[in-house]
Amino acid sequence: MGAPSALPLLLLLASRWAPGGANLSQDGYWQEQDLELGTLAPLDESISSTVWSSPDMLASQDSQPWTSDETVVAGGTVVLKCQVKDHEDSSLQWSNPAQQTLYFGEKRALRDNRIQLVSSTPHELSISISNVALADEGEYTCSIFTMPVRTAKSLVTVLGIPQKPIITGYKSSLREKETTTLHCQSSGSKPAAQLTWRKGDQELHGEPTRIQEDPNGKTFTVSSSVTFQVTREDDGANIVCSVNHESLKGTDRSTAQRIEVLYTPTAMIRPDPPHPREGQKLMLHCEGRGNPIPQQYLWVKEGSEPPLKMTQESALLFPFLNKSDSGTYGCTAISNMGSYTAYFTLNVNDPSPVPSFSSTYHAIIGGIVAFVVFLLLILLIFLGHYLIRHKGTYLTHEAKGSDDAPDADTAIINAEGGQSGGDDKKEYFI
Repeated sequence: MGAPSALPLLLLLASRWAPGGANLSQDGYWQEQDLELGTLAPLDESISSTVWSSPDMLASQDSQPWTSDETVVAGGTVVLKCQVKDHEDSSLQWSNPAQQTLYFGEKRALRDNRIQLVSSTPHELSISISNVALADEGEYTCSIFTMPVRTAKSLVTVLGIPQKPIITGYKSSLREKETTTLHCQSSGSKPAAQLTWRKGDQELHGEPTRIQEDPNGKTFTVSSSVTFQVTREDDGANIVCSVNHESLKGTDRSTAQRIEVLYTPTAMIRPDPPHPREGQKLMLHCEGRGNPIPQQYLWVKEGSEPPLKMTQESALLFPFLNKSDSGTYGCTAISNMGSYTAYFTLNVNDPSPVPSFSSTYHAIIGGIVAFVVFLLLILLIFLGHYLIRHKGTYLTHEAKGSDDAPDADTAIINAEGGQSGGDDKKEYFI
């Protein structure tokens, strides 16, 4: 009967001389420093756990729930799992960063269709949050209402996916050896992404990535610039800006800018056929390359004053070669960027035939025919020997019995087996 009457006194003492690790909040809750930081317990429960709980009970870890921190990409799904070894006949509860109860056991407390129950047992409470937004980031609390109330925190980190980068700075065609600067920018990343540059498969060393916080206060805009000198080999090349971020999980997110480089032309002379001879038809092709492509070609021969006339686009035609056509020829390719002259020395050879592929082909065919004839001769020799051998055996059997016969009648009788006492003669072919 004495215990109930002492309760008001204990409450008064507790309010005046609260333990150094507990503070009374304006909401009438005790904030226990022995619990997880930020955990609030009702007044009577705080007094119970502080005054009447033994040190062994406070030190017990079997009733302490545990969770894990989670990282999720914006728009994805995160699963929050809370477990406890000894539930002490109490249910687990999940609360969001705003301390709104999401689930108490298997009972839904907040009407948000994105939040679903995954598993609810006396030892576990797991929930899922789909279509996660940046606003869902924060500390989620798992509580179990034992004496005292025990909590565990799960920090949910939401990754902002960077937008596809945008390249600016390229306006028109560049001239060979000209220097240009390109800029790249990507928004919406969290944490801030990194930008890299490359030209084809070659890495370009751009400026360090610059970071600027977006107006929403959660994501970032990153930018970078690269400056380089172009060459004729860069004509048609792709300058690529790529964004690297953990939310992409190795997926390539990049933008390419194709550049055009204007450069002076080059030319090369190609003879057709490659080894011209006197009396043949010859065409010298002048193959020009450049940006823009050469539109005009001029042919000259050293020692000849007037320019030669072309007969087919950039080609020079010789309908019937002779020795006087020998010499050095020049072809000048001309474009808006300049000109280039290529040279070719023509030596007209004698009209004697050059061993061709057809003669080699005929020689091969002749060798094969000779080999086949040789095989046939060998076969005929073996066949004749076989026939001669069998013919000799037949004649021997036909004359058998005529040996030692005094007349023809006796020989016939002996050949039919009528003579029994004569000596048999045998012939062998070796």
